[in-house]
Amino acid sequence: MALSHSPSIGNVYGLLMVKSFLIWVFTLAVCLLVVGFPLVILMVTVGSLLAIILQSVIPMSSVLLVAGGIIGLNILAVLLGAAMLTLKGVHPDQVHWLRWLQGEENPSNTSVYAACPLTCALRQ
Repeated sequence: MALSHSPSIGNVYGLLMVKSFLIWVFTLAVCLLVVGFPLVILMVTVGSLLAIILQSVIPMSSVLLVAGGIIGLNILAVLLGAAMLTLKGVHPDQVHWLRWLQGEENPSNTSVYAACPLTCALRQ
């Protein structure tokens, strides 16, 4: 009876793929917002110019159309990137620059405090 209710390998693999996809979506969205900030500024500039140009053609909804298009393209890019990485089998644990995602600290950076030369040599 216990074997009939245990999850099969396919269900576990499917859940791992969904978990990997959601982690990739989160990671790519954060990277787009933080690292891609100059890209966001460029998209806002191009979107503003496009809204001004479209204002003469469709005066009522040009801003809504441009803003929806830019937001939709960003969401589509993040989802397609996450799907591609998930289907290729790349897990976030395998990427060395995603160490912050697992909560591991960066071993190459060590903190040196200004008072350390004065107090580190003292032994009690």
